[in-house]
Amino acid sequence: MSDNSNMVKKETLIYALLIGFGIGFITGAVFAVYKLAPSTPHEHPTQQAQPQQVDQNTGELDQQTSAAIANLEAEVTKNHDNVEAWTQLGHLYYDSSQVEKAIKAYTHSLTLHPDNPDVLTDLGVMYRRNKQPQKALESFEKAHSINPAHELSRLNKGIVLLYDLNNPEAAIAAWKDLLIVNPQVKLNNGMPLQQAIDEIRKQMQAAPGKQEE
Repeated sequence: MSDNSNMVKKETLIYALLIGFGIGFITGAVFAVYKLAPSTPHEHPTQQAQPQQVDQNTGELDQQTSAAIANLEAEVTKNHDNVEAWTQLGHLYYDSSQVEKAIKAYTHSLTLHPDNPDVLTDLGVMYRRNKQPQKALESFEKAHSINPAHELSRLNKGIVLLYDLNNPEAAIAAWKDLLIVNPQVKLNNGMPLQQAIDEIRKQMQAAPGKQEE
């Protein structure tokens, strides 16, 4: 396998910001979390947060994915310390929305190579999908503690804080830290992250009882 197999899987995760502040809501902003793709033939970039779809006419993708998973499962059974195989297996479980299996595969990968911020970020996304936002935060925080310039983990942290934990102040703080790393960060719709922060602040200030100091 190539060195790229340790990079983060490519999938776009889009979250609409519909967080209520009293009777106020944040609407109209869509965030995308981009994941970098290993160059493996069975992976296909997607534009929305959805698992790979099976071709109803041929079933080709499903067969390819199933075969790839079976091969990797056999490999890790024989070679339990093959970190590349565990990582790729996690990616395939990720793509096919087998969340708990992805968590197990990524976790085992990290027992073998604990300082991989990309795998930690993938693991955090899986924890979020598994309705474990605190564990997702822990993964993202560990990722950018290992690599302070790791932008994706910082962006993801803000999304979980805002969307899952309804903590806009902490989300803004996380994103301000990201802007120190890269002031030019933009969201999927082309909106600069700073502009999104400004919009969130406006909504907070407009909501009764939720004035930001």
